Order: sequence, then C-alpha cells, then structure tokens
Amino acid sequence: MALRVAFFGTPAFAVPTLKRLVHSHHAVVGVISQPDRARGRGQQVSDAPVKALATSRGLPILQPERLTRELFEAAFTALRADIGVVAAYGKILPDWLLATPRLGLINVHASLLPRHRGASPVHRALIGGDAETGITIMRVVKALDAGPMLSQVRLLIGADDTTTLVEAELAARGADLLLATLDEIEHERATETPQDDTLVTYAPKLTKVEGQVDWQRPAREVHNLVRGLWPWPHAYAFLADTRFILHRSRLSPRSADAAAGTILVASATAGLHVACGAGAIEILDLQLAGKRVMSARDAMSGPLLKAGARFVTP
Repeated sequence: MALRVAFFGTPAFAVPTLKRLVHSHHAVVGVISQPDRARGRGQQVSDAPVKALATSRGLPILQPERLTRELFEAAFTALRADIGVVAAYGKILPDWLLATPRLGLINVHASLLPRHRGASPVHRALIGGDAETGITIMRVVKALDAGPMLSQVRLLIGADDTTTLVEAELAARGADLLLATLDEIEHERATETPQDDTLVTYAPKLTKVEGQVDWQRPAREVHNLVRGLWPWPHAYAFLADTRFILHRSRLSPRSADAAAGTILVASATAGLHVACGAGAIEILDLQLAGKRVMSARDAMSGPLLKAGARFVTP
C-alpha cells in the first residue's frame, strides 16, 4: 500500500529526493520547508529550492516559523502522514512531531554515520581529507543524528572534488536510497542497525572565521580547506592588508623552499604557487572582496601577487 509522506526539506540537496517521491507510487501529502529568507548578494527574498519545486507540482506547502504544538500541530496532524521524510530541513524536530506519523520519521543524512553527525557533513569530510563519504538513511530520534540506521551507500571522494560536486552526487544517490528504503518499510522488511557510539564524530555548522588559511599547515590540508569551504563560506588569505578569497586550488609540484605563505612563483605561464608548512599549492581561481572571481593568472596583472611576497599566517 502506498505511504502518505510528509516531506521536510529546504535547500537544493533535498530536491532530488522530493522529485523521486513525487514520481513514485507514494503520496506526498505535504511539504514542510523553512520560511522564505533574503538570499544572495542583493538580499532578495526568494523561494528556497524545495519550495519552488513543491509550488511547481502543486503540493501543499507549510512554512512554520516555529515547530511548536500551538503553531503547527493542527496543520501537521491534518496531513495524516504515515511517515515523515527529512532531507536537510534545517531545524530540530520536537518530540511531539516525531511521535505523530504512525511510522515515525526517517532522515537522508549526507555521511556514513556515525561519522559526521551534524549540519555540515560534506564540508567536514572534505576539510578532514576523508577518502569516502556516503548517505545514511536513519530513524529520526531526539538526539542529533543518533537514530538507528536503515540503509547506507558509499561514495569515494576524489582528491580535488569540491563540496558542490560531492553534494550533488550524494543528493542523487540519497534519492535512490530513500525510495528503496521506503519500499522496505512499506513491505515491513526494513531492519535497523544501532550506531556505534564509540565511532561518533561531529560536523558542526561552518563559520566564516574557519576560512582563514594557516599557511603553516601541510599543502594537502590547505587544499582540503579550499575545496571544502567552496562555495561557502570560502577559504581566504591576507596579503598585506588585502583579503583574497580562494575559490580553487590544487597541489603544486614545486619545492617549498621558502617560509610558509611565500609566493614561490607568480607568472602567466607557470601560475601562482604558494609555500605551505610542507609542500605547496597552486591557486587557480581567486577573488578580491567585492570583485568578480578571476583566474590567478589574470589576477597577477595587479601589483600584489608577485614572487617573494608573503601571505599572512594567523
């Protein structure tokens, strides 16, 4: 029998899962998304990706400011959902809500739990240099991302993969895994595996201050920071008093025979190479505050990015 599904999600990561649900034999009886917010440089209020999709498909949309019983219980109960599916909704769900659908709620989480519980699992996987990540479908419980696991799928992380690339692949795989898991639940074949609490790590929300490059770190760690913090909040570095946002990098074959942060090479033909605590990186794309993103080779026409100059180490 088809399940009546209440879907909780907000950003682009959740869109493939909602699309798969809409095209499945299950019934999406309501979409719960975060309230509209000002977005982008112009701070214009616009629909989040999940709301935009739900609107285009004529799905009922709920956007509660708070998930209190007083404000939301009547509307949620009226959906008569058999199960709730959560994919990057962005809010902690209260106990009363978890107890409302007869089959509870399940979550599409972008890590191999119990590793990287929390809000930023993909970013933390890349920053930490993980060789693989994945999707875990688990039961939603009161504790953060601590529920028993229903299914997992793994994904290898390439040495130069960015958060955007990995998230897109995980979103697609998560949609497939969610539908397969729902079918198992529907036919009462689902099995649950408790998480091993001795293996738990956390992936807290990102902050802008984390983006400042410590050039004393090995080149691989600096490169991981750049790709893990793209497209937000970005890695950045100071040269004199000028802040450079680093958009794209790669490991450099150059020998780092200078102090950490020193520009080893700066030429239109050889590129922009910077010494790290061990090894060096090549900066490929960067940006001055308030300016457009440009290739490092184009940026070197200015007065700052010259061989021998040194980025500040915090």
